[in-house]
Amino acid sequence: MPNKYANLFEQVSIGNCTIKNRFAMAPMGPLGLGDAEGGFNQRGIDYYVERAKGGTGLIFTGVTFVDNKVEQHDMPNTPCSTHNPVHFIRTAREMTERIHAYDAKVFLQLSGGFGRVTIPTNLGEHPPVAPSAIPHRWLDKICRPLEVEEIHEIVKQFGKGAYNAKRAGFDGVQIHAVHEGYLIDQFAISLFNNRTDEYGGSLENRLRFAREILEEIKKTCGDDFPVTLRYSVKSFIKDWRVGALPGEEFEEKGRDIEEGLKAAQLLAEYGYDALDVDVGCYDAWWWNHPPMYQKKGLYIPYAKMVKDVVDVPVICAGRMDDPEMASKAVADGACDIVSLGRPLLADPDYVNKLKAGDTASIRPCLSCHEGCMGRIQEYSALNCAVNPQACRERSTRLVPALRKKKVVIVGGGVAGCEAARVLALRGHEPVVYEKSSALGGNLIPGGTPSFKQDDHALAAWYTHELKKLGVEVHLNTEVGAEDVRKLGADVVIVATGSKPKVFSLGSAPVYPAADVLLGKVIAKQDVAIIGGGLVGCETALWLREQGKNVTIVEALPKILAVNAPLCHANSEMLAALIPFKGIRTVTSAKATGYDGSTLQVETADGVQSIKADTVILAVGYTSENELYNQLRGEVPEIHLLGDARRVANIMYAIWDAYEVASHIE
Repeated sequence: MPNKYANLFEQVSIGNCTIKNRFAMAPMGPLGLGDAEGGFNQRGIDYYVERAKGGTGLIFTGVTFVDNKVEQHDMPNTPCSTHNPVHFIRTAREMTERIHAYDAKVFLQLSGGFGRVTIPTNLGEHPPVAPSAIPHRWLDKICRPLEVEEIHEIVKQFGKGAYNAKRAGFDGVQIHAVHEGYLIDQFAISLFNNRTDEYGGSLENRLRFAREILEEIKKTCGDDFPVTLRYSVKSFIKDWRVGALPGEEFEEKGRDIEEGLKAAQLLAEYGYDALDVDVGCYDAWWWNHPPMYQKKGLYIPYAKMVKDVVDVPVICAGRMDDPEMASKAVADGACDIVSLGRPLLADPDYVNKLKAGDTASIRPCLSCHEGCMGRIQEYSALNCAVNPQACRERSTRLVPALRKKKVVIVGGGVAGCEAARVLALRGHEPVVYEKSSALGGNLIPGGTPSFKQDDHALAAWYTHELKKLGVEVHLNTEVGAEDVRKLGADVVIVATGSKPKVFSLGSAPVYPAADVLLGKVIAKQDVAIIGGGLVGCETALWLREQGKNVTIVEALPKILAVNAPLCHANSEMLAALIPFKGIRTVTSAKATGYDGSTLQVETADGVQSIKADTVILAVGYTSENELYNQLRGEVPEIHLLGDARRVANIMYAIWDAYEVASHIE
């Protein structure tokens, strides 16, 4: 039977490198995947090999630095091909040989540095560098301009780094980048580059750094060694540290499309073998790290613009996990290669499953950034919220159970579903009891807004996986302590979730956000939402999309002060969308009364009256752990998981369930 997406499985070439299909693994920061001497550690090797095993045609590693002198990077930070070349080649060679066993290709991504966007936790006491004396993106510091000799030193290091990559068996390299506002991009953008020497002024001068890097690599490695470039065609910068939103009219202060296309032509003329296209900059970083509030395939129009003016392959990432959309992008000539980043964190077997026509088995990415960019930003660790094995494939490998046990799981939310899935894979006999009519728990109300559709996709994935594994599931079945006692389980897992906090504000009813999201309550025209955390803000955005007048009342001085997404790209975009969409916020405020038409709110400036025919509560959740407390003294092996143990997010519910279920003997 012909594959519906056959064009995605055609061969494609970058230079003289032939790739077996049109799928690439997008580069993501390999934090935690390098060792103290700049090699790939076992976690890193296993992580990349797993994606090759899963069918991906081309693997781009995450960023690896070539220079540790001009811009210092403490070890272990990321792998580094120039720090200890012998050790790097030894560890990387093991990885590339294993990747090649699956007929996949792998390119090492080489970075010239971060400059003004260096992650503060990685900067230490080292002064940030940049093309000119410009403000750092995150810190209240002015960057030190690079000396010409330092630029030349970095260029030489690129040649050495690429040469070591070639010796290690890499099929090519990718330069990081005239993209996203990193150091080489800062040279290319006039807002950041105020130099008057040969590296400043005209576009050609601002691209000189990128050109010299390419020339050095080709000189060192030969013209037949492919060199690709990560490239942002538009910056979306309104001002220093201020980014534009989708649909917003603004004056571009960074790279506009006209200059972006001219630069793309020049870069192709210089000899770059492919352009890996996106848009954005860290001043507008919800573009280059798109949360769920950005539409899928957001880079496709920009990739098409570049494809129309260059004669080298174009690679396109950016929420490209919808195969229908990806296939159309290739058919329409928008790109030659579809690049998947976070979707391959979520499911390393994405490509093989798609090729087999088994799309229902593909574990969806939520675009939540909780396990990946958020943890990179806060803890210098790359992981995945929905896939606990990502970046620790070997240490978390499932081991078959020595003796089958009957495990009763009370609650079919993400924690209960993940526990059941893992237990079934290991050979145990899980039985799930869920009081509602569907599996998924808080994924069901949470996935109601259009921008959260992947929450529902995750619930559907769990339903599919448990059915495929033959797990016994009882829906519409509420069980109590006595019921559990009669079931004769070897192990009991209580994953009963949480319930929304509710309170009264007078005679008129108020409703938890979940009731509105589930359609149990229909919000009228004038809505007040008490609570400006993640649930409150997302509910407000959803209702505003329906044309409602929405006011958020928050007790703290700002919205998203607590319960915000870990990744600031998500939280900053959501915070910016609230006023942009016309949602009113009243902060440092306490709701004191509601009569059905007016909400009374106390503020520092006195009492305000807010017109509201619907009041929604989004003030948090409390754990449902009564069943566990009734049973814990009498059941020999009992575990409390998910929100029932600690109200948190999807990631920790899944991770904790995986941990416990993978060790029940």
